Amino acid sequence: MTRYSVVIADDHQIVRDGLRDTLTAAEPRLSAEFDIVAVAENGLEALAAVKKFKPDLLLLDVSMPLASGAEILNDVRRWSPDSRVVVFTGVVAPGLLATMVESGVNGIFSKAGPPEALVRQLPMLLEGGHHVAPELVAVIEKGKRAVELTDRERQTLNLIISGKSNKEMARLLNISPKTVDKHRSSLMAKLEVHSIAQLMALALRDGLIDPFIDNG
Repeated sequence: MTRYSVVIADDHQIVRDGLRDTLTAAEPRLSAEFDIVAVAENGLEALAAVKKFKPDLLLLDVSMPLASGAEILNDVRRWSPDSRVVVFTGVVAPGLLATMVESGVNGIFSKAGPPEALVRQLPMLLEGGHHVAPELVAVIEKGKRAVELTDRERQTLNLIISGKSNKEMARLLNISPKTVDKHRSSLMAKLEVHSIAQLMALALRDGLIDPFIDNG
């Protein structure tokens, strides 16, 4: 029987317990044994567990406190490039999900979906394959515009949404107010909006922001 090490990362215990139960129940059917080497309640714990255990499989909440799913995935690829990463989402955020796809996640599943959906795809995912839940495909296509934003534009967007002034953004990003204006203008041009109100409405509607980002 093949043995796989697993890290489960989610900020809700009921989800962590549910994933553990799903893997345990799937063992006989998949002729595999899943060794849960760590569970994490936030992004920093998830990163520490991956760095320590280099698991075969990381089951990851797409939005985690202290570090976003995209941030976690980037570090996983550096510290444990052979780990398969499967993310789950309970919040439909097109931009964030599209970013995860672009970052090379192996699977994306909805928390509203049945556990059987994960079990059916596990053998393929553990071999390095990829799967996106059918109900999320259109959502991810909608979010592709977010992937085109630079890191600085993403930071600027989140600071705008949090209500920061140009002066505050300049201080937090360690740039000049003039450069902040440049990033703001570039952001609005890419998203084809003509006012801050439109920018905020589009960002909230399409999930172009991470709900756990703390902008100070």
